Amino acid sequence: MPNQDGGSACRTVAHVIETPTPPTPETSVLRRPVTDAESRFASRAWWDLDADDYQAEHGSFLGDLDFVWCPEGLREADARLLGEVRGRRVLELGAGAAAGARWLTRQGAEVVAMDLSAGMLRHAGAGAKRSGVRVPLVQADALALPFAESVFDVVCTAFGAIPFVADSGAAMREVARVLRPGGTWVFSITHPMRWIFWDEPDESGLVARNSYFDRTPYVETDERGRPTYVEQHRTLGDRVRELVAAGFVLRDLIEPEWPAGHEQVWGQWSPLRGKLFPGTAIFVAELPAR
Repeated sequence: MPNQDGGSACRTVAHVIETPTPPTPETSVLRRPVTDAESRFASRAWWDLDADDYQAEHGSFLGDLDFVWCPEGLREADARLLGEVRGRRVLELGAGAAAGARWLTRQGAEVVAMDLSAGMLRHAGAGAKRSGVRVPLVQADALALPFAESVFDVVCTAFGAIPFVADSGAAMREVARVLRPGGTWVFSITHPMRWIFWDEPDESGLVARNSYFDRTPYVETDERGRPTYVEQHRTLGDRVRELVAAGFVLRDLIEPEWPAGHEQVWGQWSPLRGKLFPGTAIFVAELPAR
């Protein structure tokens, strides 16, 4: 998501055999369409390169054995958006360091943690060693899930995959394919209305500057013009239509409020902005039983 100096909201998740190019002073910021291949390459390259810094900055907030849905600090232990998980098969998309997957394992679920980035999965392995809780780790693309049909009871992601793929409707259909009838799909994303504003956490981030209806992706490119970071915007209505088109029924839409006493700034999430408008949207959907 664009801001005044080219930052992004979510620097908050099949392999391309190519060496990623690190961002340089010549990096450019623009809004333009991108292909699936460009999005895939950019996401894998960015998160591979940023994994260490991301964990150094946010690892203590996310923990090793916790499931945190958003920078507002909403935890699955309190919200129970996934329902009873004991004995259920769960897939966490865009799992990053897989703290959520390990928490679910501790609750008695049978969990697989999946991410596009080898760098993030490396931290998932380190988290398993520290905590003593291990889950299967899979490196794969959300648009081509390497699983058979109807094998999971729950699929979930906290800011993973969905904001970064070019065709998020196709990702929804892939989730529906691997879910059993009656299964649950829950995902959190940057609240779509945040795209109206710059990503600044201070007063400059309170002024509406962009069209809510402009779905053109936010793209950073290297000196050769290749995308190195891509983030996609869809409206709330777009997300609902994607879910319905994939066969889901939307059961709830949570917009977490900024909690009293929470003073941590995470990118564009801050107490100032959080008191005025939502920063996160969490969709809770169900695949109807046949």
